[in-house]
Amino acid sequence: MIRYAKPTTVDEALALLGEGAWRILAGGTDFYPAQGSKPFRDNVLDINGLTVLRGIAETDGHFVIGARTTWTDIIRHPLPPAFDALKQAAREVGSAQIQNVASVAGNLCNASPAADGVPGLLILDAEVELRSAAATRHLPLPDFILGNRRTALQPGEMVMAIRVPKPAGTSAFVKLGARRYLVISIAMVAARLVVEGGTVTGAAIAVGSCSAVAKRLACVEGALRGRAVDGGLADAVQSAPMAELSPIADVRGSAEYRLDAVREIVARAVLTAAGPMNDHMVAA
Repeated sequence: MIRYAKPTTVDEALALLGEGAWRILAGGTDFYPAQGSKPFRDNVLDINGLTVLRGIAETDGHFVIGARTTWTDIIRHPLPPAFDALKQAAREVGSAQIQNVASVAGNLCNASPAADGVPGLLILDAEVELRSAAATRHLPLPDFILGNRRTALQPGEMVMAIRVPKPAGTSAFVKLGARRYLVISIAMVAARLVVEGGTVTGAAIAVGSCSAVAKRLACVEGALRGRAVDGGLADAVQSAPMAELSPIADVRGSAEYRLDAVREIVARAVLTAAGPMNDHMVAA
């Protein structure tokens, strides 16, 4: 017999998870398409009654995004400029109707290489808070998403929140798709820069849809640090190695096209994150 449960407290949900295998249902925007017309064969744990898991809280050191927080919640919440890339990515998650119900944690747990929210969280050094009836643990986001549709969730665990250490700088997100709206990414980039005195003192660059999981680009980040904020930033991007990327060819684009295109959109994201420039810099 297939079981369905809709707990109203976290303790109740964790107790059920400890009893056996469940598929967790949050927003359902990935859950139902993946199910398709197949009959249900797994127990379904509906967490939409756990109101405590929705919302964004601020502590002394972190912003804490509850697991059921929607992309619309992200868009509307006042957050510092370092979150601009995540807000821009939130506007690219399906349609407005999808954004109203799809959860941030669900985007991570779905673990698609083309998950729009992942690059924006990677550049914020986000970590995932996991809880079972027995323990709570925190994993850096790169340690949580292990591969295409694979995560580090263990039996009996659920995602409670995404924790972001209070970030500095400004950020931007650029997505390349076959059309403007309602499209799966061919490639996407999130960039965050910390600029002091006209010089880049900190950089975080992440690319999605060009590897099995979204990746930070360490060499690009290193090439940008210490650079003056001018058109030379784009030159640094164009010449830096991107060995972390291993794109596939599919119906949306060839591997070669992705590698060429991603350099361009990394440069665009970096220049946008760097802020307003004069006409000469923009031309460069």
